Amino acid sequence: MVIVVCGIASEVPIAMVTDALRRQGLPYTVLHQRRFLDSPLDIEVEGTEVRGRLRCDGRTVPCSTVTGIYTRLMDWRLLPGMLEAGPETQRHCHTWHETLRSWIEIAPGCVMNRSSATAANGSKPYQAQLIRLAGFRVPETLVTDDPDLALAFRARHGQVIYKSISGVRSIVHLLDDEAVDRLPLIRSCPVQFQRYVPGVDVRVHMVAGEPFATRIDSDRVDYRYAGRYGGRVELTPWDLPEDLARRCTDLVNRLGLVLAGIDLVLADDGEVHCFEVNPSPAFSYYEDHTGQPISQAIAHALARGLSAPARTHVPEGLPAEHPSPGEDPSDRPVAGPARRTA
Repeated sequence: MVIVVCGIASEVPIAMVTDALRRQGLPYTVLHQRRFLDSPLDIEVEGTEVRGRLRCDGRTVPCSTVTGIYTRLMDWRLLPGMLEAGPETQRHCHTWHETLRSWIEIAPGCVMNRSSATAANGSKPYQAQLIRLAGFRVPETLVTDDPDLALAFRARHGQVIYKSISGVRSIVHLLDDEAVDRLPLIRSCPVQFQRYVPGVDVRVHMVAGEPFATRIDSDRVDYRYAGRYGGRVELTPWDLPEDLARRCTDLVNRLGLVLAGIDLVLADDGEVHCFEVNPSPAFSYYEDHTGQPISQAIAHALARGLSAPARTHVPEGLPAEHPSPGEDPSDRPVAGPARRTA
């Protein structure tokens, strides 16, 4: 039995997971995303049976021996040298990643995380509906490309922040007077605006049902970039209240996630607001600052082969599997004989 780690081996979260697997004496291999030309995939599906093999680290791994998958993949189009690569290499890279995505979606055992479960992160408004269903408050939100609507939203709520609506990481800023001067730019790209909620930030990492909560004290709106803007940030472990832990568990279950980073704020008015759920969290930042054994918990879950429960509810009128941006829903694995090779 073997655990497969997918991504860029030198990236810190992946390096921490492989180190935890190694320290626990667990068999693993790394499927290097940058080495797709030297890592062929041959996946065959018939009914509920998944057969095939992977080429990882110079050795062949039968799919039938894989009991856990940790995946942290970057957009293949952003891989070094991909823009300069020829059409044939780009087509091969795309096919390789689609084959890998398909296998991740249907592989048995513990998968962190399956392709369909991560798709909700591609649309923050869609994800916000799932967050509300789990009993969290979500700050009043406006998604628009109309500067006048953005100004009216600011006038109604006072302090407002803005950020991307996609799954791509963006820096959260206050909509101050300087930003207002740039509002005409949103006509070419819709932006998400939210009422600013004063309070204390909390990041909760859920690992196969086990919570790791971190309290963040900072003097910046986006504590992740406090150092860049001359601010301060302090991270400390925090005991998650039982009710809040239960809601976090329900939330990740609704999303079908095994691993997730949940961004909360303990508002000054006593309410708990949830901003978003990251299905591929950079947990290393929090583990480094608090000593919480998140990578060790990931290794344990992968070894136990825990899988995510089926999603418990989907908002009315929304598909059970929300496709990724640009994804053709018809290009998903289906029951019956199928084969993908890359």
